[in-house]
Amino acid sequence: MPEVDVKAQKTESGSGGEMDTRQALATLMIIFLVSISAMVFVYTSFPHMEPEEYQHIKLPSEIEDAKNLGRVLSRYKDKYYLEVLSGVFVTYIFLQTFAIPGSIFLSILSGFLLRSEVALLLICFCSATGASFCYLLSYLAGRPLVIKYLPEKVKSWQGKVEKHRDNLLFYIIFLRITPFLPNWFINITSPIINVPLTPFWLGTFLGVAPPSILAVQAGTTLYELTSSTDAFSFTSIILLAGAAVLSLIPIILKNQLREKFD
Repeated sequence: MPEVDVKAQKTESGSGGEMDTRQALATLMIIFLVSISAMVFVYTSFPHMEPEEYQHIKLPSEIEDAKNLGRVLSRYKDKYYLEVLSGVFVTYIFLQTFAIPGSIFLSILSGFLLRSEVALLLICFCSATGASFCYLLSYLAGRPLVIKYLPEKVKSWQGKVEKHRDNLLFYIIFLRITPFLPNWFINITSPIINVPLTPFWLGTFLGVAPPSILAVQAGTTLYELTSSTDAFSFTSIILLAGAAVLSLIPIILKNQLREKFD
């Protein structure tokens, strides 16, 4: 696959490149506002709550916010299970789509509110789907912005992807487990360097599972947590490192077989 010629794309249209950037920003803003409207609709569909409860219905930005939100939602989850589940579902995808911090708190909260297997499936699906929406936003409107502001990083990331082009699924799983590249950067640059959407979604779904298991387990002791980092102990970091190594085994075996029979 030919490399993305960043400089050429930035200069080939002259002043039109600037217009493309403005149009991309306008498109992203419209999509953002539509998404906010969907969020408002979901939250206004919640059952009637007392004023002191409503103040805690917000995106958690720290563990105390998650605790307060958990206390409120736990009172309604039995009678209004679908409404509570929909609220978590829509919010999680919204955060992932626009790369807004806070999904770790929703992961912990899901472990508190839902059965472990339901919470894990919800987190993995929302992470993969929200990341894919971010991928599509970048594909449709984000290219001028990414090319303008992250040209060198895009070229570097493209080189790494090309080395693993035949093993993209396992490489994406590895990247999702490890912190080597920010998730938002993977999401917005993948469509630009032609990472197919199918391995992108599946690799994200499988790759976020190991850290999500830890977050779900932490949610069962939500009120005992003092920060979101409590979900990751030294032992859990070792386990995540082991999962990352396991994700590389198919790549290593495939390369060895290729060398043997080529």
